[in-house]
Amino acid sequence: MLLRPDDDRLTWPGAIALHRTAEWAQPWRLPYEERGLFPPDVLLEKAAMPAGVRLAFRSDTTRVAGSVVPEPESAPIDLCCDGALLGSVELAGRERFAFAGLPPGEKLIELWLPQFGQFRLRSLELDDGASVAPFEDARPRWITYGSSITQCSAAASPARTWPAIVARERGLHLTCLGFGGQCHLDPLIARVIRDRPADFLSICVGINIYGQGSLNARSFQPAIIGFVRAIRERHPETPFAVLSPIASPEREATPNRVDFTLAAMREEVAAAVDALQAHGDQHLHYVDGREIFGPADVHLLPDGLHPNAEGYQLMGRRFLDRVVERLFPA
Repeated sequence: MLLRPDDDRLTWPGAIALHRTAEWAQPWRLPYEERGLFPPDVLLEKAAMPAGVRLAFRSDTTRVAGSVVPEPESAPIDLCCDGALLGSVELAGRERFAFAGLPPGEKLIELWLPQFGQFRLRSLELDDGASVAPFEDARPRWITYGSSITQCSAAASPARTWPAIVARERGLHLTCLGFGGQCHLDPLIARVIRDRPADFLSICVGINIYGQGSLNARSFQPAIIGFVRAIRERHPETPFAVLSPIASPEREATPNRVDFTLAAMREEVAAAVDALQAHGDQHLHYVDGREIFGPADVHLLPDGLHPNAEGYQLMGRRFLDRVVERLFPA
């Protein structure tokens, strides 16, 4: 059975928009039709990478294969059935992927799409005569925003990024807005988050701002307050975790181009949350990023900035235990 990418029985959880042509469909993590409002181009490059996006449906097929536009550099694609990770297939440079030996009977099939590299689906193949139905995802919705440390290019595969680990373990409907190098508290991204359903929210801010000097000691705290307040316009009581940067030894006490250290940035993130709480936001919570990945974990930080695959798994477990279980228990 051959399915076109515009088949309405296929759903794309985690995507903000779909770009469709006569030949393929591509998920985007920002509004595609309004992409001209989201400079610079490098942000759009990251938004075209489907980190956290799933292609989901219910079926009794025992085989899933797909035809895609080849991408020179790409993470793998993962297959989960009823939440269990069953396999991972390399996609870089390939026009097809295939998974066989799926369990019999109807099940939820989720293809976790690459966390880096674009994904453009030409067609999907299932067993002849297989049932196909859309997946109506009623799980609590979690939106998370951050940098490359939330996009997780170095994770072993897309279902093993730290947000994916959290979402799969806790049963959450994930929307991942991790944009490598591009977490700068852009006001329109706050509006994207504001305008989507959410039962739990989290942002991790600071490391890209430190690296590029895009905000300083005068502007960083007000930017956090404005970003959170914009989201709160439609999510006034949603549990909301605001994380400061994880450990990065080379940056902790080293001033950047605007004379800001990572240690000082953590103080500003905490102060922003304190100010918002003092003005009535009792569902907002500060989390020191070092609780999730701290100085004792830097052996899992090969470049001094990004965790490796093991480090992202550690972050997922700790975020579950130290943030989700405390702020959004089952």
